Amino acid sequence: MNREQIKEKMVSAMDLPKDVIQNASLITILGRNELCIENYRGIIEYTDALIRVQTRTGQIRIQGKRLRIQYYTNDEMKVTGALSSLEFTEGRNPE
Repeated sequence: MNREQIKEKMVSAMDLPKDVIQNASLITILGRNELCIENYRGIIEYTDALIRVQTRTGQIRIQGKRLRIQYYTNDEMKVTGALSSLEFTEGRNPE
């Protein structure tokens, strides 16, 4: 049994949220106009049509119109605008 399998069993046994134990990103989408990301590492690109965010396991690409980061802290950010797509890529470079 490898380290990740052990960690998964511990999370399951303790009934704790995975985002807390594994530092996974948590994304909440409210309708088509609001999105919150928790546990991200940094903002890579920010325009009114595309926002790219680095996470522990890869990148999140948010596309739309009139996109705006309403606020961000070390742990959380809120994006507003007309959201059209959300894409996940592995690693640091999606291309």
